[in-house]
Amino acid sequence: MESGAFCSLPQPPRPGAPVLRAHRMGIDTYQEAVLYLRRDSPVCQSEGFAAQSRIEVWRGEVRIIATLNVVEAPLLEEDQAGLSEAAWRALGVAENTPLALQHLSPIQSFSHVRQKLFGAALSDAQMQEVICDVAAGNYSDLEVACFVAAVAGQRASVEETTALTRAMVAVGRRLTWPSTPIVDKHCVGGLPGNRTTLIVTPILAACGLTIPKTSSRAITSPAGTADTMETLAPVALDIEQMRKVVEKEGGCVIWGGAVSLSPADDILIRVERPLGLDSDSQLVASVLSKKIAAGSTHVLIDIPLGPSAKVRSQRAADHLSHMLCSVGQALGLHMRTVISDGASPVGIGIGPALEAHDVLAVLQNAQHAPQDLRMRALTLAAHLLEMGGKAAPGAGLALARSCLESGQAWRKFVAICEAQGGMRTPPRAPFVATLHAQQRGRVRVVNNLELARLAKLAGAPQAPAAGLRFLTALGAQLEEGQPWLEIHAQTQGQLDYAMTYARTRQEFLTLEDCDV
Repeated sequence: MESGAFCSLPQPPRPGAPVLRAHRMGIDTYQEAVLYLRRDSPVCQSEGFAAQSRIEVWRGEVRIIATLNVVEAPLLEEDQAGLSEAAWRALGVAENTPLALQHLSPIQSFSHVRQKLFGAALSDAQMQEVICDVAAGNYSDLEVACFVAAVAGQRASVEETTALTRAMVAVGRRLTWPSTPIVDKHCVGGLPGNRTTLIVTPILAACGLTIPKTSSRAITSPAGTADTMETLAPVALDIEQMRKVVEKEGGCVIWGGAVSLSPADDILIRVERPLGLDSDSQLVASVLSKKIAAGSTHVLIDIPLGPSAKVRSQRAADHLSHMLCSVGQALGLHMRTVISDGASPVGIGIGPALEAHDVLAVLQNAQHAPQDLRMRALTLAAHLLEMGGKAAPGAGLALARSCLESGQAWRKFVAICEAQGGMRTPPRAPFVATLHAQQRGRVRVVNNLELARLAKLAGAPQAPAAGLRFLTALGAQLEEGQPWLEIHAQTQGQLDYAMTYARTRQEFLTLEDCDV
């Protein structure tokens, strides 16, 4: 890992720092490291530790920074330091391992965050200091939340977003490849079933382009690309395993969390999601820092636009497109964006395995393959084939279609899956229920958010076979009693739960008179 110019190495604990015995509390605090000490502990008294103090915890030369929670006597002994699951994993300790504790030194860079909260612009150097401290774990979740709020909305300029992206790249690892171009694509999200990556990647690799695709798991959606791919092949590859797959097959589809190419971004996202803050600056920095870290040179971004997608107005889509292209180009990327139709789900399946079945149908040129997913994937592949120099302007779609229809893309996909550890058959749910139209009408509006929520209530993505099959389409005519949705679950209880919700909601579809 290359460190940024303002990143400093942590200093070992001072001589005489108090030492306590590690104790596993068994408390899941998600990804936050938490330290637990007794309220009457002599260490708390002598060191002045108080609840929410930021504490350096050392196991030999291994250091984490944890937030202190104070507990009452029965939970811990005086000489024990309790650790949350995240802290236990990070330190790699065993029960009763000696741990040295000391106060975290004051974080100088947080003064820049305060300046930003009051409207000041941050320089490259200031942004670098902030992100170095974030990546090092020096900020508490509250302090990270302050930074996220400071750049939320449209409070960060293109120049600041460029500085943020550059800083996030600098504090992580950066892959290099023997030749260029290195292509990649990303969708900003908000559209159930839009699993084009698993089709685009083998098309591009089969046509001779290199695409080291790292993808995310679902956070608020029924499936992330990595969740869907995991029903077809292993995705938790490390960097060396990833490199071998790409060198052999020209592409991969793996979980980005296993390679940690942009560690600061992982921390920012962990805090940003619960806050529900919409930030173009953070989105741009998140996406592009990971593309640059993966060694990409040519990047295509899909921006679905629709009333219940993540991006809901043409003005917002245009602003995001401008930010992505401006920042990407400033950092040396060849950028292109596509503003696509985000009015309704893509394909039939919503949920990891159900989306995987759609992908397989498209790659195998099956008659029942969803044509909207097929055409979206071909369109995106066409852009990247032209950007990567494999097709002349305007000729990319024909090349992509030929690659898919000839079976080249399918054979390449199988080869990628085998290189990642072996191809799998996506599971099917044992419990299925069908919703029927209550009246006759034409589908005028589809609520992506409500469908995604229903799929999650059925168990997706934690239960990989769970989710929905969307049996109608925007503009389609439904007859009274016609099936329009299937709910798939891995347990009867989850199916009943989802069905109860579905029967009480009317917001999934809006119908209009068929004669209108």
